[in-house]
Amino acid sequence: MQQASSEATAIKPFPVTHRLVLGIAIPMTLGFLTTPLLGLTDTAVVGHLGKPEALAGLAIGAILFDLIYGSLSFLRTSTTGLVAQAFGRGDRREQQAVFWRALLSAMALGLVMLALAPLILAFAPDLMTSDPAVAAVTRQYFGIRVLTSPATFANFAILGFVLGRGQGVMGLALQIILNGTNIVLAILLGLVLGYGVAGVAWSTAIAEVTAVVIGLALVSREFRSGERPSRAELFDPAKLKQLFQMNADILIRSLVLNAAFTLLTRVGSSFGAVTLAANAVLMNIFMLSAFFLDGLAGAAEQLAGRAVGAQYRPSFDRALKLTGLWSFAMAAAVGVFFLVFGQPIIHLLTTSDTVRQEAYVYLGWAALTGLTGALAFQMDGVFIGATWSREMRNMMLLSFAGYCASLAVLVPWIGNHGLWLSLNLFLLMRGFFLAAMVPRKARQSFVAAH
Repeated sequence: MQQASSEATAIKPFPVTHRLVLGIAIPMTLGFLTTPLLGLTDTAVVGHLGKPEALAGLAIGAILFDLIYGSLSFLRTSTTGLVAQAFGRGDRREQQAVFWRALLSAMALGLVMLALAPLILAFAPDLMTSDPAVAAVTRQYFGIRVLTSPATFANFAILGFVLGRGQGVMGLALQIILNGTNIVLAILLGLVLGYGVAGVAWSTAIAEVTAVVIGLALVSREFRSGERPSRAELFDPAKLKQLFQMNADILIRSLVLNAAFTLLTRVGSSFGAVTLAANAVLMNIFMLSAFFLDGLAGAAEQLAGRAVGAQYRPSFDRALKLTGLWSFAMAAAVGVFFLVFGQPIIHLLTTSDTVRQEAYVYLGWAALTGLTGALAFQMDGVFIGATWSREMRNMMLLSFAGYCASLAVLVPWIGNHGLWLSLNLFLLMRGFFLAAMVPRKARQSFVAAH
């Protein structure tokens, strides 16, 4: 892939401080944490209907949506990296161009999803459940949410642009608008007005469109008419190729990551329903740890990309040091928190005593995932910001191969402990494999600075 350094015309120094890192990371973390709050609200609203098939259908519909659209969230990450590099170069025209390319890609992807929706609705629900009543609810939920697919993907592009410029507070505001509107409408439409699952789905669709309208209004204020890219610049074949290549690499990386978690569930199911349920409860601890680390990964994205764009190696090295320091500090704090309060959290997440007791046995492994994953999250941010997507994809594939090997050896040996040890090893491999490539990749990207 063409490196940003080949486009640089001047070195543009900028300081990287603790305040700068946290100024990006803290608002992003708070914004990301509104997402599980939304999930809890939707579950509570539908749970109050007193219909088990409605709650099960909502859960499957949400999983289906997150599986498909989460894998396609590469628009957010690729936009962040490319905008951050243009921001580092001080190239406002290219910042606009990256945004419009991403937004056009979002619209096209949304239309493709609308075209595929009938096929997905025809087969996917029946693959995920054998209960016709549950499948019907899933179709109702997904069928409504898919209608605003272009808005869903457009929000990825908008958030990517904002975060690429290091505007963490604006990113937080956009997340609050999106998820806050969704929560209020879910309660109003789903519970107060009695529309149930359909009300919850429509609340999400309306919130997506609302966020797009407000997001476009906020972003457009950043644009100056004299810096508007020409059509030739917007559709520059080399730039489009770079965007599509990044998106393809990140998509493969996301699909492999999803495969790793699917394999975790599949292997865990061989230990019986109680262990499978305990693992599902403990995965919530891993996912919460990930939400806290995602904010610092976002700071690494912006600062690494900005440094590459500015062709200023000292800022890149400083960003590596500070985002790494704060990532491990956050991971340690989260790990201690879950070790101390893990049992009460498990108690809240399940009412089954047998599942609780089983989850207590493996709690330490789940609490450890923050520390073993800290470097992986940080490195993902660095590689996305520096647009080293091909290497990130390749190291994910190598780590997945190592993960499969560890499952084959450790699970027959120590059972479910081996499953959780394999997950932690997978996280460690991702981090160390990427970190080992940083010196060489940095020398290539900052060649113009020497």
